[in-house]
Amino acid sequence: METTFYVASALLILLSILPFIKNQHWVFRVPEFMKIQLFALQMLTLLWGLFFVDKTWIFLIVSGVQLILTLYHLYILIRYTTVYKKAAVPPAGADTVSVISCNVYQFNEDYSNFHRLIRKYRPDIFITMESHSGWEKANRTLESDYPYSVKVTLENTYGMHLYSRIPIEKSEVHFFVADDIPSIEACFRDHNNRLFCIIAVHPPPPSPTEETNSKERDGDLLSVAKKCKANNIPTVVTGDFNTVAWSDTSILFRKTSGLIDARMGRGILATFHARYWFFRVPLDLLFHSPDIYIDKLETLESIGSDHLPMHCRFYVHRYSHEQEEEEVEHADAAEKQEAEELIREGQKEESNNRGDAP
Repeated sequence: METTFYVASALLILLSILPFIKNQHWVFRVPEFMKIQLFALQMLTLLWGLFFVDKTWIFLIVSGVQLILTLYHLYILIRYTTVYKKAAVPPAGADTVSVISCNVYQFNEDYSNFHRLIRKYRPDIFITMESHSGWEKANRTLESDYPYSVKVTLENTYGMHLYSRIPIEKSEVHFFVADDIPSIEACFRDHNNRLFCIIAVHPPPPSPTEETNSKERDGDLLSVAKKCKANNIPTVVTGDFNTVAWSDTSILFRKTSGLIDARMGRGILATFHARYWFFRVPLDLLFHSPDIYIDKLETLESIGSDHLPMHCRFYVHRYSHEQEEEEVEHADAAEKQEAEELIREGQKEESNNRGDAP
């Protein structure tokens, strides 16, 4: 019993500490996804030790370290609950725009399930990731309702499509770090003729089965962040970020872009893995500029993918400098330099793990 306690404690402490090391190998980056699970397991381990393990000096040291790490996890996670202050909500009758974004999972062939979801919620815009030629063909049935689109059809699990009821004023497909990792940028006007942009992202994850490090992911996301900062247009960035909201990459993305993390004060809203609730983490993120107010942010029912869809409803509104200062964090000189270095590293990285799917 005691041996199991100390082995479990050592493993949990190790997994909690690894993300503090500034190394882009997946061994150091994957544990940062697990903060929710680590918090729950460390709480259980502390209770286990309190009741069933002899109170020696070794126990006190191990439990003390566990307690500090548990409180640290709580300090981070509480920002993503309704206890934390959230941004302003729109007044009644505001002209809102709704968006659904979903990693549909390329090998998921239950197209009709996704189509039922779109017809049920009737978003103004929807975005699919991992959508290959099969998904593009299947989604033609929705094009009568969504006549405006940007299509990047790839067979390597990085295909991406955007469909809209609202006319697209301009659009561009970016390949920031590799010619097979797209991001879609599309600009629209709402019913009050206010311009806004949506950027959809899906960089590759660091993992033992995909990329060995996070260089391409970090470089791609920070390139998008620079783009948002330069645009000076009301912007929403959404998609499968393949990182969690509290990771160093997400924090640097938020500061570099000058955007706001929509999850803060609204809930963790974990989206992956759709089938295994205990291992679920928030990989599908949404950031927005201060002149975008979020009315609703939620996960939707499963469509047979390994990700749950994200649904957002927002409106465009002018903001004051006081509001910006309160809600937006800006990168300092050292963080700007770090972002530039990560972008260069991402552009230099070459992957051998992405090929056309069979």
